[in-house]
Amino acid sequence: MVTKMKVLIFAAVAVFCVQSVFTVDTHEHNKVVCYWNTTAFERQGPGKFQLDDVQSALSLCTHLIYGFAGINAETFEVVPLKPSLDTGVGYSYYKLVTQLKRTFPNLKIYLGIGGNADPDDETHKYLVLTETSQSRSKFINSVNRLLNDYDFDGIDLAWQFPPAKVKKERGTFGSIWHGIKKTFGYGKFKDDKEVEHRDGFTILVRDLKAQLRPRLKDLTIGVLPHVNSTVYYDARLLAPNIDAVHLFTFDQKTPERNPREGDYPAPIYESYGRVPQDNVDSTARYWLEHGTPGSKIVVGIPTYARTWKLTSESQISGVPPIVTDGPGAEGPHTNTPGLLSYAEVCSRLTESAVGRLRRVGDPSKKYGSYAYQPYNENTGADGIWVGYEDPDTAGNKAAYAKAKGLGGVAIYDLSLDDFRGVCTGDKYPIIRAAKYKL
Repeated sequence: MVTKMKVLIFAAVAVFCVQSVFTVDTHEHNKVVCYWNTTAFERQGPGKFQLDDVQSALSLCTHLIYGFAGINAETFEVVPLKPSLDTGVGYSYYKLVTQLKRTFPNLKIYLGIGGNADPDDETHKYLVLTETSQSRSKFINSVNRLLNDYDFDGIDLAWQFPPAKVKKERGTFGSIWHGIKKTFGYGKFKDDKEVEHRDGFTILVRDLKAQLRPRLKDLTIGVLPHVNSTVYYDARLLAPNIDAVHLFTFDQKTPERNPREGDYPAPIYESYGRVPQDNVDSTARYWLEHGTPGSKIVVGIPTYARTWKLTSESQISGVPPIVTDGPGAEGPHTNTPGLLSYAEVCSRLTESAVGRLRRVGDPSKKYGSYAYQPYNENTGADGIWVGYEDPDTAGNKAAYAKAKGLGGVAIYDLSLDDFRGVCTGDKYPIIRAAKYKL
């Protein structure tokens, strides 16, 4: 009996050791997590981004996150948001993307869920799902079925918690009217069950990881911009059950949320007169100070610009914060007001470019680059202010992550970097610059 017990103990220890070997993070401090938002497949012309374009980036990436799946509001199960592309006959990208591991055997490929890809008017389901054990179990069971059908290495929960409201400066009358609206429930959604939803999400992560751990599958979370981490994330309880937290430390200012003020969208450090929490350093320190190991904290880097329209009321210097009038004009490839890909920005920085932008770099390595074309008083043509990421600023953020002992960087996303090498001939210059500084 004693001998049999020793054999069982030895076997258990052996299994634990084997699991430990296979779950060692070989990229503890140099992760390059590449997000692929597949909505880029729908663009026309040079901006269209397909599977072949992904492959040319993967020698630079340690992880690839395919985004995004969503949630069925009735069943609380994971569902593809683009069935014809994700699982349909002809494309079936869920299968094709995981087959990339044959060419890149050291690459981990996750499925991202949420990511602000689910329609805004349906995001309540992300809260409701966390409220009961039954709904959480339905979600977890659907994840297990999905992983049985497709060979993803893990799941990234970029949970669509409600964003915090923009704080505005108000005069006396404005403050009174705001109080009236708040009393009678006007304005954006207010979550009256914040603590319940935070605790429910913590349980969801714990129970999901319990299912994934024996299968050697990873679980990460993506913290979306403007979600209040102090409200919805119990960092100390989450830390043991996640492999990484990807901090979307960008879009701190956007033309949708801040139409009248153009400003740095993704600064590393706090700048004078700004909200102290709206920067990379403050966000990373919060998670560190609340029990998350540095190796599990991954700093998000955007590959795109946020743009604002400049008018006759805007100052001509371009120095932010600058008076603006909503989103800047759309680019020829992305066709989205208020957003330009890095390729669309860099092509306008040369002296001979049509609509040339004046570039202002960031010698302080704190705030980011910007460029602008002022309002034309002679013709009345609107100008544009562009806060953007470039290889220099991306390298600064990677150097910050390395200096702080963090886990690496998360690039959002592949399709908005210069994936065709338009600027200098080198494809993916932002990813390259970040990787080489880790």
